[in-house]
Amino acid sequence: MKFNHFLTNIYKIKSAILGGLNAQLKMISVERKQLNLDKIVAKNPKEAAVLILFYANKNQETCFLLTKRASYNGTHSAQISFPGGKTAKEDNSLLQTALRETFEEVNICINDVIFLKELTKTYIPPSNFWVYPFLGFMHKLPIFTKNYEVEELIEVKLSELLANKNQSAIIIETSYLKKVEVPCFKFGEHIVWGATAMILSEVKELFKNINI
Repeated sequence: MKFNHFLTNIYKIKSAILGGLNAQLKMISVERKQLNLDKIVAKNPKEAAVLILFYANKNQETCFLLTKRASYNGTHSAQISFPGGKTAKEDNSLLQTALRETFEEVNICINDVIFLKELTKTYIPPSNFWVYPFLGFMHKLPIFTKNYEVEELIEVKLSELLANKNQSAIIIETSYLKKVEVPCFKFGEHIVWGATAMILSEVKELFKNINI
């Protein structure tokens, strides 16, 4: 999708009805489905926010940014996610959290990002976080500079997300999951699953429903 086409449909994106949990459940494992809201609330989750940032690449195609986290001794080591992180005392809102973390991780100025829409919050069981996703875009060609938290910057075309051929399933094994089949998106050599895939599923359904 060309970026000028994306821009002419901003009003549709803003007014679109979200797919919510039903959209997210398309990318969830059987084990994850055992969690319900009461169980989640009882765990008193912390809060975090992420930014799905749309922009034009050099060919004027609509893209968004994913990051591969640096390897560390923690739950989400080397996993693929959106720029973002946990809330800080100085944040006035969850949107500000997403923008601040994006600046810190990939050096995109907060003032260059135009807010579009808040998506449905997503729960991450291993780290016990509610994650609040926000859609945004920028007019200028971004120059990303990653910090120590980011191992790799991953540019994904919106058309790749919308292509059904890139949606699949894999068997994974982590420190907290033992050989479980999980739905995923495959973008080149990168496999996206878990909370990031759940968020992307809602983004995909949003664009499919507004038919642009």
